[in-house]
Amino acid sequence: MNQKLQERMKLESELRIAISKGELRLHYQPLVDLHTGQLVSLEALVRWQHPQFGLVHPVQFIPLAENSNLIDDIGEWVLRQACCDMQAWNKHGFPGVRVSLNVSLGQFRDANLAAKVEAALADAGIEPALMTLEITEPVLMQNMPSSEAMLWRLKNLGVSLALDDFGTGYSSLSYLKHFPFDRVKIDRSFIKNIVVNADDAIIAHTIISMAHSLGIKVVAEGVETEDQCDFLRRHMCDEIQGFFYSVPLPSNEMEALMMEGRRLPDHLLHLQKPPRTLLLVDDEANILAALKRLLRRDGYQILTAESGQEGLEILAQKSVDVIVSDQRMPGMTGVEFLRTAKGIYPNTVRIVLSGYTELQSVTNAVNEGAIYKFLTKPWDDDLLREHIAEAFRHKEMADENRRLDREVRMANQELAIANRQMEEHLRQKQQQITRTEVSLEIVREILQYVPTPLLGLDESGMVAFANDSAEALFARRGSLLGNDVRQLLPELFDAPGGNASTLGPWRIQRDNHWFTATMRPMGEKSQSSGKLICLTKCESNESNT
Repeated sequence: MNQKLQERMKLESELRIAISKGELRLHYQPLVDLHTGQLVSLEALVRWQHPQFGLVHPVQFIPLAENSNLIDDIGEWVLRQACCDMQAWNKHGFPGVRVSLNVSLGQFRDANLAAKVEAALADAGIEPALMTLEITEPVLMQNMPSSEAMLWRLKNLGVSLALDDFGTGYSSLSYLKHFPFDRVKIDRSFIKNIVVNADDAIIAHTIISMAHSLGIKVVAEGVETEDQCDFLRRHMCDEIQGFFYSVPLPSNEMEALMMEGRRLPDHLLHLQKPPRTLLLVDDEANILAALKRLLRRDGYQILTAESGQEGLEILAQKSVDVIVSDQRMPGMTGVEFLRTAKGIYPNTVRIVLSGYTELQSVTNAVNEGAIYKFLTKPWDDDLLREHIAEAFRHKEMADENRRLDREVRMANQELAIANRQMEEHLRQKQQQITRTEVSLEIVREILQYVPTPLLGLDESGMVAFANDSAEALFARRGSLLGNDVRQLLPELFDAPGGNASTLGPWRIQRDNHWFTATMRPMGEKSQSSGKLICLTKCESNESNT
């Protein structure tokens, strides 16, 4: 324990001077669009190039930095360095590269965070829209009102906001509704077993649907295999991030990757139409061979498995439309296999082909939707071919419905995004109106108590405003509002010119006191109209000049 404590203290001491020594590095991992297959953004990940231990992963030193109050300095260095790299890519012919940065708890608590982000972007000449800040749920939970205020300050800068590690907390659903996030990132823990674990598959699908209904895009983290990518494609995830496309790379290698123009293959993109694929599962090799010979003529891509477990492994690797399975197999019956397949791959059409006559389990499976049809052995070739062709037609009709549903959902997502933007614009306008109203009330109250009589006139010459001093001066006339100024101050109209079109000054007498009256038009620096008359008390009783 003593040795570990000494090592920790040594590492902390070295970390304190790592920034000044230039030992920190930024690596970038791409985010890829599942609509186009192209790189659309980069996440900046900090690394420590230790002189003794080599490249240190953030898992080893970020917790140490957080506990020793060094995380703010590291976070500010990451912000500045990312802006410099974006500036360099822009000069090298890669403008508009979006970069996302992780915001630590210490940074998020900093009241000057928005100002620091704004300054870093301005110094590098980077548009705020190219920057995304990622915040995790534990960071938000520290102080909800303060968190909301900080998020809106950042949002008003023009940067994007992402809720990172979504799904691992207790109250994430409410965050999507109340906070101005543009993206959610599904935590990698749900992606790891997404093609074999029904619970993870359902959670991922639910997150995608829920976020899209709110106009929020979804990014899946930790995508490492083609099967995971294909699952996310089929469930309309927007973007993926993980080793399947690229490991995190330093800035120069990332520039080379961008120059390469790497993209995902077409079969992993949305709205593509794969070949008809049929999976045959039977523990008897001669049955599989006979079925392949019979069905090959119909142009299907045919896959075979000799057990339910092998069938699940194939489903995890290939996209399958129709499954035909025997019922009586060792280890896992056909019904058990197809029930599991339904949970993980609900879009497949599942058929039992068996000579086994025990029907209760099959009937139950049909009733619960795990099985589309039950066919018996021995089979009639033409009838079997027709049943399988009908299953493919059923699948393609369902696919077309899902395609149309996806298009509607995409349109709804765009509308939801536009609605969120309009709501945000309206909220800002309402705040501006509220601030303006408060300012007007303050000005009105100040004018009300100014000891100099003031009259505000509309365009027709009616009194629209009178402060307390003016009301006191003309008290005998009752309320001044709505009175014609010609009746209150006839001297202005009896003066040379006769229509008070000049600005004055005039000398008038009221209650044995002399006043200098001046008139100023309104609207020179505002959208107001009319005129303002000011009556300044004076000692002179000289005639008007």
